[in-house]
Amino acid sequence: MTTVGTEADAGGDGAWRRSLEEVARSGRRLRREELDALRDYGDQAAEHGRGLAELIDEKLAAAGRVWAGEPVDAASIAALRAAVAALAEGHSRAYRERLRREETGRREFVADLLSSRSDLGRLAEHAERFGLNLACAHVVAVAEGDGYDLDDPLVRALERQLLGRFGEQEVLLAVKHGRLVCIVPSGPGEDAAVKAFAELTQERRIVVGRPHSGPGGVVRSYEEARSALEQADQLGLQGRLLHAADLLVLPVLLRDRDALEELVRSVLGPLQNARGGAGPLLETLTAYADARYVSAEAARRLGLSVRALAYRVARIVRLTGLDPDDALQRYTLETAVFGARLLGWLDEDARPAP
Repeated sequence: MTTVGTEADAGGDGAWRRSLEEVARSGRRLRREELDALRDYGDQAAEHGRGLAELIDEKLAAAGRVWAGEPVDAASIAALRAAVAALAEGHSRAYRERLRREETGRREFVADLLSSRSDLGRLAEHAERFGLNLACAHVVAVAEGDGYDLDDPLVRALERQLLGRFGEQEVLLAVKHGRLVCIVPSGPGEDAAVKAFAELTQERRIVVGRPHSGPGGVVRSYEEARSALEQADQLGLQGRLLHAADLLVLPVLLRDRDALEELVRSVLGPLQNARGGAGPLLETLTAYADARYVSAEAARRLGLSVRALAYRVARIVRLTGLDPDDALQRYTLETAVFGARLLGWLDEDARPAP
């Protein structure tokens, strides 16, 4: 059995027996310094990995040896109860401090995991401490919204529920730039964990990055999900659970921003000359595409008659020279509309000159 302290320590076995003998003789209470020593003894024992039940049993056994064959009065019982309470308080204090250190370490590790500037070798080394195998692929899900931190009661409750359901699958919850982030091992349990995260985040939009392995895989998946979430918000995409793999065309479009601006300016610039500006006609193109170019469905989405929709489409054809009912021209128009929304083209400050 691990020994904590020595007989000279006030919380140790020898000092404890002497205190009991004095209490039995004089009927006094345990002194403050004796209780403090018992608290410290419990604290040190917890640091050495000893359980509270073991400590209490130790003190009860010592009391039994001191009181063997002697009547036990109320003062002795009161002293024993006070001693057990002091031991428990010290042990609990150490336990809370250890949890705080572990929580701080875990938060620092997850923050490093989501940072592109982290030392990958150090990450791989520390991952073992938290039971995370970075050699396996992981996906990262990012929820919309901001202003959260890990001490937020909502976040703490979410973390408890996720870990309670998927703790064995190494699911990690984090907050990055005020957004909720969930790190999940890629594999059979991935979909269930991501769906649970989506359900528990109170109807927020969730975007999931692609699976990547290695120490840098987590941050790569996170950056994909974060970027896709921002682009989905810009585009006003429908759906609460999206995947970055389905939005890969967006970073391709933004890779050459000058070319995209030129495409938007040349294709959609003429729409600014329409009565009411380009906004209603861009809305028409978006609804028409979302309805898979079925006129009746697009008109319903816009709250227009089919005839009014046809009039708008005719204006688009006349102004741009491109017909959305032609496959190649449709692709050009769709790409330009996507680009306009990604660039915030209709915003006063971002609108190119006609």
